[in-house]
This record gives sequence, structure tokens and C-alpha cells, in this order.
Amino acid sequence: MISELFRIGPLSVSPFGVMLVAALFVGNLQLRWGLRRVGASATRAADDAAAILLAAALGGIVGGKAYYALLYGDWHLLYSRAGLVWYGGFLVGAAAVLFVIRRRQMPAWRTADAAAPALALGYGIGRIGCLLVGDDFGEPTDLPWGMTFPEGPIPTTAGALEREFGVDLPAGVAPDALVAVHPTQIYETLAALLIFWFGRTLLARGVPPGGVVLPVIGLLSVERFLVEFVRAKDDRLVGTLTLAQLIAAALLLLVALLWLRRRRAS
Repeated sequence: MISELFRIGPLSVSPFGVMLVAALFVGNLQLRWGLRRVGASATRAADDAAAILLAAALGGIVGGKAYYALLYGDWHLLYSRAGLVWYGGFLVGAAAVLFVIRRRQMPAWRTADAAAPALALGYGIGRIGCLLVGDDFGEPTDLPWGMTFPEGPIPTTAGALEREFGVDLPAGVAPDALVAVHPTQIYETLAALLIFWFGRTLLARGVPPGGVVLPVIGLLSVERFLVEFVRAKDDRLVGTLTLAQLIAAALLLLVALLWLRRRRAS
């Protein structure tokens, strides 16, 4: 795993930071294309995409850090480099984007449709950054594609997995022994790229308003709900369900209700 790519003076640049910038850059290109597909001129699409991406980036970082600090009950974590939680970033980032859409008087459903594939694409690229730094991995596995992460925020040693996530391992495994785990970052990247392709295809076909964003958000929610079953987590609140799964289920219910409402209105 790579904790640092290079330094600029006192600033350490990590692979996750590079992939975050890459996600924003590629997401901007996709969003501009999407906005043109729903009727914006090239100039207006570039201007609106920049405003939306800025709101999404700032809201995502603030929301992701706040969620992380709330989860562990320590506001000092706001100032740490670790801890950008997806759902915190998604919820606050989405609120910031909706504010920009309303302020700029953009068509809400059409703009959301244009943005949805870019969201899935950016999420998939961001998970590559998690893989490179050894974060957000899964539970131990004997599958041939299991991976070990000797470095990172939490290495996949037997002792760390037992201490941080309560993972039960066979007796006699040395605390410093590396354990192969599910590379859930790869699972999520592949799933997100498939969802991106599906959303982009829907957008290119010219489906009715809401016909892209609702399926994309629904599929992202299903993906996160399922992958959490094999994630190494310490926040399983209801039986084996994690907080992320509860949020995913709530989003999926909201998507279903909005879908039914738009079907009845059409």
C-alpha cells in the first residue's frame, strides 16, 4: 500500500488525494456532457458543472468529516487526514448541490439526471484511492482474490482485525500475522462503473425526467447495502446491519416512493 506519493514542502500527497482530484476532474467532464444532453448550451453546461462540482466537493468533504467525527464521538477527528465517510459526504453534498440548482434556477429533475452518472463514476474512482492506501477493506476470506494490507490506517493483521473490528480468527494465529480480506474497494469500483454505464445509457436515450437519477441512486444504495455484509466494520447496530446499510435502505425506500409518485403524475 502507498501512504505517500510525494511531498510539496510540508504537504504530503497521498494516492487517495490524487484519486479524489481525478474523480472531480472526470466527474466534471461527465457532468458537462450530461448537462448538454438535457438541453444546456456548451457554455452554460461548463459554468453550471463547475458550480455543481464545487458545491458537491465542499459539501462532501464537510459532510464526510462530520459523519466520521459523530460516528466516533470525537470532534478532534475533523482535523485528521483520515475519515471521509461516503454517506455523510453524499447527504451534505446533495443538499449543497440542490441549493445551487435552486439558486441558479436550473431544472431540478433534469439536472439531477445529468449529475447521477457523474456521481457513480466519481464514487468508483474514489474507491480506487481507498484501495491504494489500504482503507475500507472487507472481512477475512479464503477466496483466491483475497488481499492483505500490511500498511494503511488499519493493517490487516490478526491483532488489528480482532481489536478494531471484533473479527473472530482461528486460535493460534499470531497477532502480527497478515490476514487476507475481501478487497471490497474493488467490488465497489466495479459495481459503480457498471452503474455509471447504465446511467449514462439511460441519459443518452432521453428518458423522462427522474428516469436516470432515481435508478442510479437506487442501484448505488443496493450496492452499498450488499457490500456491507463483507466489509470489516465496527458499527453493526441492528443485528448484522451497519449504519450505512440502514441509510442505504432509507434511501432505497425514498427512491421507490419518488418513482411511484412520478409514475402516477405522468
